[in-house]
Amino acid sequence: MKRATSIAAAFLPLLLCLAACRPRAEARYDIIIRNGTIYDGTGGPPFAGDVAVAGDRIALVGDARALTADRVIDASGLAVAPGFINMLSWSNESLIADGRSQGEIRQGVTTEILGEGNSMGPLSPEMKKRLEAMQADIRYPITWTTLAEYLRFLESKGVAPNVASFIGAATLREYAVGLEDREATPEQLELMRDLVRQEMAEGALGISTALIYAPGSYARTEEIIELCKVAAEYRGKYISHLRSESDRLLEALDEFLRISRAANIPAEIYHLKAAGEANWPKMEQVIERVERARREGLRITADMYTYTAGSTGLEACVPLWAQSGGPEAMRRRFRDPALRRRILAEMRAPAKDWENFFQLAGSPERILLVSFGKEELKPLQGKTLAEAARLRGRDPAETVLDLLGEDEKGIGAVYFLMSEENVRRQIRLPWVSFCSDAASMAPEGVFLRFSTHPRAYGSFARLLGKYVREEKLISLAEAVHRLSGLPAQNLDLDRRGLLKEGMFADIVVFDPETIADRATYEKPHQYAVGVRHVLVNGRLVLENGEHTGALPGRALWGPGKKR
Repeated sequence: MKRATSIAAAFLPLLLCLAACRPRAEARYDIIIRNGTIYDGTGGPPFAGDVAVAGDRIALVGDARALTADRVIDASGLAVAPGFINMLSWSNESLIADGRSQGEIRQGVTTEILGEGNSMGPLSPEMKKRLEAMQADIRYPITWTTLAEYLRFLESKGVAPNVASFIGAATLREYAVGLEDREATPEQLELMRDLVRQEMAEGALGISTALIYAPGSYARTEEIIELCKVAAEYRGKYISHLRSESDRLLEALDEFLRISRAANIPAEIYHLKAAGEANWPKMEQVIERVERARREGLRITADMYTYTAGSTGLEACVPLWAQSGGPEAMRRRFRDPALRRRILAEMRAPAKDWENFFQLAGSPERILLVSFGKEELKPLQGKTLAEAARLRGRDPAETVLDLLGEDEKGIGAVYFLMSEENVRRQIRLPWVSFCSDAASMAPEGVFLRFSTHPRAYGSFARLLGKYVREEKLISLAEAVHRLSGLPAQNLDLDRRGLLKEGMFADIVVFDPETIADRATYEKPHQYAVGVRHVLVNGRLVLENGEHTGALPGRALWGPGKKR
């Protein structure tokens, strides 16, 4: 009996191993992606293999030939990668109108990062009224107060991509100080700091600024540092549209680096660029200064979109002092003859202390009007400012003020500002990830009531098609890393950004030979091509190039969230 027992004991480890292995070999998974070329998001070389998904997680990356699944996807000849992360999305409202996020899902984007300078919370009652009054084609009730409540609202409503957000410093300033150009009092600053504590504890990613736009532009550097110090206590990040991307670009970069140092906080530059032809040569110095700061230990990164035109409101042509107090105060100044003459004179002159988009574009022919809130002005969508001025028989600068005075909902414009050489140079930088700086739309329904920048439909596909496949600026493995693993690491997102066992199953399957953007400035409402399948949290959102209607996106939280 003792001999039999000892023999059994000797073989026990082997028996346990066989027992443990059998269920894995016979396991049935929800989805298996077979025979793909796997780009795991690390930037390492691709390899042939399979990806098995169970529930919302990746269960295996490697050889799944012995496994079975409810759904098998043949990825022969296709790339399999982590879902892409849009570092700057303006889908705050478009996801309310249509949670499918068609324009970005069809490019492989599975996570959208919101909150450039302004965020959807925290909101005071007065701010809610103003936001509702400014709604144009997309209309909705504001049922939330905090930023975290907004993100949970999207999740409960149903959206295809994951969503996360920074706290907009302009939103904090509007809440505590108002819309006027004035310095925050100590009490107002402490209120803003308290709001940061509350939102960071509930999962905000950090503090964002957009320092060329009122009222965010009215914040002094010290105010931003104080807000960032609070965010840093929760392992948050600072992300900024610099105070200048043109004539004072280098000075604005110095301010940005100073904030990072003083608050001891990782920092990212929104949509890196040198705007205006005279400023294009400055990009070399920008890169040198950032890389020097990185060598010194500052955690500095940036993102970009893959176009030479930017897009923002037409009010970017108006001096900041004239915008103090908000849109209605601005329109009153337009109606004052003396103030109007001063505004026009400053628009027509080289800017000294503000970003004059009227001048930076180079000419009215290089300003494209893409969206109006007022129905009577919509026929001007798709026309340049020069064309609109001719149609109205007015000078282009006067036309800007006329249009802004007539349309109380806001006017969107595209400005041709950057150089293709700098776009290519930035793409090669290993610390740069990517964004759309646009809303995710669809060529249907409410979205056809206005035009847009082609980046809304093409920024990520353009990188992989034009700049990776055609121009070979970087390898496909590096591009995938910069679309997934790098931004996930920069944002400290929990178990996102890599194809690895135990990670959330955000996955894109695409054809490297055909992926491309189709949207143009003339016809922007066109989907990109080449993405076959997209999974978000383990569920198929895009199947054989068509949206399934699934809305499995989740609110993602920063590392400071209360557990």
